[in-house]
Amino acid sequence: MQGGRMVVEESVRLASILTPSKLNFFPSLTKIVATLGPKSHSIEVIESCLTSGMSVARFDFSWLDSEYHQETLENLRKAVKNVKKLCAVMLDTVGPELQVFNTNGSPIELKNDDRVTITPDISKVPSSGILPVNYAELAKAVKKGDTIFVGQYLFTGSETTSVWLEVIETNGEDVICLVKNSATLSGFILTMHVAQVHINLPTLTETDKQLRAFLDAHNLTETQIFAKIENVEGLRHFDDILQEADGIILSRGNLGIDLPPEKVFLFQKAALHKCNMMGKTAIVTRVVDSMTDNLRPTRAEATDVANAVLDGADGILLGAETLRGLYPVDAIKTVGRICAEAETVYDQSAHFKSVVKHVGEPMSHLESVASSAVRAAVKVKAAIIVVVTMSGRAGRLIAKYRPPMPVLAVVVPRLRSNSLKWSFSGALQARQSLAVRGVYPVLTSPTVSSGSPGDGSDLSLALSYAKSVGLVKPHDRVVVFQKIGDSSVVEIVELHDT
Repeated sequence: MQGGRMVVEESVRLASILTPSKLNFFPSLTKIVATLGPKSHSIEVIESCLTSGMSVARFDFSWLDSEYHQETLENLRKAVKNVKKLCAVMLDTVGPELQVFNTNGSPIELKNDDRVTITPDISKVPSSGILPVNYAELAKAVKKGDTIFVGQYLFTGSETTSVWLEVIETNGEDVICLVKNSATLSGFILTMHVAQVHINLPTLTETDKQLRAFLDAHNLTETQIFAKIENVEGLRHFDDILQEADGIILSRGNLGIDLPPEKVFLFQKAALHKCNMMGKTAIVTRVVDSMTDNLRPTRAEATDVANAVLDGADGILLGAETLRGLYPVDAIKTVGRICAEAETVYDQSAHFKSVVKHVGEPMSHLESVASSAVRAAVKVKAAIIVVVTMSGRAGRLIAKYRPPMPVLAVVVPRLRSNSLKWSFSGALQARQSLAVRGVYPVLTSPTVSSGSPGDGSDLSLALSYAKSVGLVKPHDRVVVFQKIGDSSVVEIVELHDT
């Protein structure tokens, strides 16, 4: 296992730390996923989120109803059009979670050493003495001495809105617990987690099945599925999950409850390394919790963000910070700046060698050319890599080798006909690449399905866009990776004065 690759050369001196961070069109190669909610619902705030570095907008269906999310989605579309920046959409479905339903929304006061009963009878009114939970088998799953955590949904850990309970006994379907710390539970939905106890909940819920059916009905079979690893069961089956999923989300909030604190960093490093070697997108959660209520992160949080980048994260996911936090835009800006600084000392050479060794020989043709493109870009100190693609796969392969410069993926849309109607593809693949580290999509003009890129127009479009946003300037070098005919070609282009 390798992780936290960092190289500090002689040129990186203490004086450079005092130099202001350079602002770029893309704040960082590491992508930022922001959860949209009450504090980030309006068109104006979403526009600010996009210009500050949000690449993926997350809609959490554990929170609020579908009508609210639909309205937020419409606002996102308007914001994207206004600021002219593409944004991917991530839907987070309600998984196999234990939840306490605080039906009246009133704060629940719990005092240290008091007793509280957890019951599956959700008709009961929650209070300091009773907590209704959505699971009838809890009493069979726990035993005396087990630890139960209850907290505000998207709890930050820095709040007094979470409580630790110790199981004293069970009484039929009820679980009687001792309160281990005083707390005020707020909100309509409270998260419950039983440390290192297997809870027999269905991995695929009815909501998931309905969503999959909805996607299939709308011809969205290519929609990617990211697996959220949030408990010991996910850890045990991580390798199997990684094989099937399009990407991985390390839900460190819940994992931090299930695992001993001293083991969390080991899991992060091991999981991110596995994702990196397979070229699967990896996103890390729970990084700047304190920014839910404060304008600046703690020193530990700032270091945590940087270490996630050095460990190999493709993206950082902000939850409470942007959903209900006081400073959603500032949280995005701050995380982007930290990521960008960490990327300047990332040891790309060591990562490149590790991936090449893991892939082994013989490499596939496409993988061989992709790795060669990255090697060439590093050697000639290219400003950007341009890759022309139809499926987005070539861009993901380039990103697998972690080039230190942005990758412009020119996605060529395709028009297809089945004799009954024309269908259009390409926009989906372009947006999906927004979750991948360092890859930024550029949509070009559609071609008929029999056509192929390589006539130079796609490259001209990419270079024109790169110049307009300040990614390249005269005399910069650009590495181009595209397919011409049946051959994959890597070309080095030097830009001239225009």
